[in-house]
Amino acid sequence: MSRAQTKQVCTIGPASVERIPQLVTAGMDVARVNFSHGSEDDHRAYTHAVRAAAHSARRSVAVMGDLPGPKLRLGEFAGGEARLETGTAFTLRADDGTPGDATGASVAHPEVTKQLEIGDRVLLADGAAELRVVEIVGDEVHTEIVNGGLVRSRGGVNVPSQRLPGHALTDEDRAAVPRALELRVDLLAQSFVRTADDVRALRKLLPADGPKVVVKIETRMAVDNFDEIVAEADGVMVARGDLGVDLPFEDVPLVQKDLVRRATTAGKFVIVATQMLESMTGAPRPTRAEASDVANAALDGADAVMLSAETAIGQFPVETLQAMERICSKAEADGGQYLTPAGYVGGDSPADAIIAAASYMCLRDTAGPGTPDALWCFTRSGRTAELLSLARPGVPIVAFTLSPIVARRLAVRRGVMPVVLSANSKSGTLIERMQSAWRSQRGNEDLKSVLLVTTSQRSGGVNRLEVHNLES
Repeated sequence: MSRAQTKQVCTIGPASVERIPQLVTAGMDVARVNFSHGSEDDHRAYTHAVRAAAHSARRSVAVMGDLPGPKLRLGEFAGGEARLETGTAFTLRADDGTPGDATGASVAHPEVTKQLEIGDRVLLADGAAELRVVEIVGDEVHTEIVNGGLVRSRGGVNVPSQRLPGHALTDEDRAAVPRALELRVDLLAQSFVRTADDVRALRKLLPADGPKVVVKIETRMAVDNFDEIVAEADGVMVARGDLGVDLPFEDVPLVQKDLVRRATTAGKFVIVATQMLESMTGAPRPTRAEASDVANAALDGADAVMLSAETAIGQFPVETLQAMERICSKAEADGGQYLTPAGYVGGDSPADAIIAAASYMCLRDTAGPGTPDALWCFTRSGRTAELLSLARPGVPIVAFTLSPIVARRLAVRRGVMPVVLSANSKSGTLIERMQSAWRSQRGNEDLKSVLLVTTSQRSGGVNRLEVHNLES
């Protein structure tokens, strides 16, 4: 039970597709499949590989599909990348199929010239390079490179969000949703959400029991409309790359803390993303600033932290995940005095009272030497485990369920360890079955657990709180 309670999200790509079993073993809780990169066959191969590795490791690992949204992207570069030099010229042009180089590249949008104006600041690849528009001629945007850097094929082109084309749900997104459903993704991330109507439009394309919707907050408009947006979503991703372009960069740290708190208060899970350990794309160790960044996200109370290029195309995908896990574990173990208290406040039902009591019993500074080592619950829909996670009890929450789908969807929740009970096993009481399942996965690890059990009626809720000492 020594793994971090803050969950780990890894983007799967060329650098990690062959190392998925190692990522699962190292603690990957959610595998992100970015529909902006790779082919349909790639997405299918990534998803199947994650499912197979998780099954072999007897772990529940969620797959999150990430829709492209209306973001502008560079075309292909000769050799896959180019280094842009400060002070030189760079041309953005309508996609003509010509490979890019250090002097210019195509943009995968037919009306790129309509999205930009003279004097605009344009960032490439989440700020890897900065351009300034000096002239627009026909289908070409001529810019000066203000800050050079390395950019790669399909890197993002950040323009002022108010000029992004169309709605958050694009034709490309609409075509990707059926593929995501075919792959049975557990979470579906929606890019460049700006209003609650954007989320409702996506919901109309999903079945009632479809994947959990994760809204990506990456524009000023999304921050302004956050409460209305989060009310329509299941979870939130604070996508700091584009957010740091649309907002002054000095605002992003405090906006991050505010959004994490407000999402948790609203009862939704929250992922902090983008450039968490960016230097480890090419180095085996993180910078001290990056370590502080990851630790602060864990201390802010985020459910999960996410790796992007670090695991998709980086040289050290497994080492990066291990580093992030270590940082989160250390922050949780020794940073209790800095941890942001849970913002979620439940109702006044008996179930809410039991959740609150169980969480209180687990607090190290209020309980005696018999403080439980873990919270156990049985959940059909996942809701009991979600409520316990939102209460941030500070100990692992072992969520037993009959549904592998529910188990995978719980994998993103802070502190929750999903365990699937066999639906065919009817021998023994529910508690005995839970204990047997625990032993089969965790050996003879001794625990004292607070046990939450739902009523035998499907329409019931949490109605029992017991303390059990597991027998060796």
